[in-house]
Amino acid sequence: MSPTSTPTALLVHGAFADAAGWSGVVAELQSHGVPVVAPPNPLRGLATDAAYVASVAAQIDGPVLLVGHSYGGAVITVAGTAENVVGLVYVAAYVLEEGESLGELQGRFPDSPLGSSLRQTTYPVEGAEPAVEVSIVPEAFPSVFAADVPEDVTKVLAVAQRPLAAASFTEPAGAAAWRTKPSWALVAGADRAINPEVERFGAQRAGATVVEVEGASHAVAVSQPKAVADLILDAIRATG
Repeated sequence: MSPTSTPTALLVHGAFADAAGWSGVVAELQSHGVPVVAPPNPLRGLATDAAYVASVAAQIDGPVLLVGHSYGGAVITVAGTAENVVGLVYVAAYVLEEGESLGELQGRFPDSPLGSSLRQTTYPVEGAEPAVEVSIVPEAFPSVFAADVPEDVTKVLAVAQRPLAAASFTEPAGAAAWRTKPSWALVAGADRAINPEVERFGAQRAGATVVEVEGASHAVAVSQPKAVADLILDAIRATG
């Protein structure tokens, strides 16, 4: 791939995870000569997080392909309006419509086990009352988030997870970049954090090119990095 025309893959992690979850995907992409950036997602609110990711994208020379996992899909849906973003890839992700919230999209389908597996804590907000954030109780983390990942790995992931501001579930998306940018989506067929029907619906509504990985958990980027990277490479070739 020509470095002058190859989009940079900007990988946006979701809630209850960090950028290290992309490690296997990064290695696959780098082996194909694809430039990669995997920044931290602040997880403090949809508009705030999208503004941060859009800023990261805008400071990259050349075209950018945004890749979002889980809640990161909602983030790239808004951030993808950045001028140099040429496409969107959703990985076991929420694909929102403009004005729609995570809660509204989820509410159309049966609940996953995630909702009953969350615990609430608080974090300080300067000049205001503490805000609520949520994480997955460690004992439920393996089955809900990463059922196809080895147990020794899930034990680490469970204690290293990053909480999501609870207000993110009700914040409406300020834009839907898939209306003007091409999109691709991977549906994790055995996802127990996001109902796979939520993933399918959003991807189909966006007109995305969809692949489904049967038996894959929500942590498909960890358990099957090559499958994720292959879809990203398809998108790179189509937009480069």
